[in-house]
Amino acid sequence: MVDVINRSGHADGTQRHAAAPILQQPRPSQMNRRNLVLVIALAVLLVAGCRPVPGGMSQPASEPTSTAPVAIPTDFLWFPPTETPAVAVALTREPTPERKPGIGGLMVADDMTSAAHWNAVVSGEAPVTVSERGLTVSAGPGQPPVVSLHRSAMLDDMYMEITARTNLCREKDAYGLVFRAPNEIAYYRFVVICDGTAAVERISLGTPRVLQPPTASSDAPVGAPGEVRLGVWALGSEFRFFLNDRYQFTVSDSNYKAGGLGVFAQAGGDTPALVTFSGLSIHRLAPADVAATRTP
Repeated sequence: MVDVINRSGHADGTQRHAAAPILQQPRPSQMNRRNLVLVIALAVLLVAGCRPVPGGMSQPASEPTSTAPVAIPTDFLWFPPTETPAVAVALTREPTPERKPGIGGLMVADDMTSAAHWNAVVSGEAPVTVSERGLTVSAGPGQPPVVSLHRSAMLDDMYMEITARTNLCREKDAYGLVFRAPNEIAYYRFVVICDGTAAVERISLGTPRVLQPPTASSDAPVGAPGEVRLGVWALGSEFRFFLNDRYQFTVSDSNYKAGGLGVFAQAGGDTPALVTFSGLSIHRLAPADVAATRTP
């Protein structure tokens, strides 16, 4: 009979088996080796994961998703479009019309310092007097206009000028030129009023008819003392009026074809009006020259 020696070293002839645990606990040295193996394996895996993908393309890493709003840049317009201006059309300017065409030679020149050509009285309280200053007309308040006519001049078409100086002149007092006068109660008159306006009237039997209502003019003196140069251009039924050689207005009327010329003054308030006239000049008109300046 063969003796069987068990692992425990018993030789009692009976076979004994030591009870082994279900899980055998590794020894410390074995655990260290296992940990080392695991670390190495993980390192190999990491290195393998970093290798480039075949074909030369790398696997893009996924970007984190963000819910924050993204700012959109605003384009700045450095040169904003502008509206193209319309091309300016050059305007053809008409020449200034000739206001006094056809003036010819001088027919009368009178400084008005002599009573030889004027119906004037040189003594007493006469309303018309002559001196070295010229012919002075004095008009009382509430009276008709005082008119002094040239003794010999009878004209139709002409251009005449005269200078007037106001000595006493208030508000509605008036003075001016008389032309185409058949007599002292029928004529045209160019009126300067002492409130700074000018007008034109036709006198018939001493009654005025307005042809040009009073119009403000910077050339008409306001009050006294004052001085102005009056001008009248008359051709046929057309009359043009000037102050200090500046055109004022035009009037048409055909009642009086020709007549004398002179001056007048009239008080429009409760005080006298006193005006002195001098430097009369009269020019003839050439109708042919006037017609050449008119537009057909």
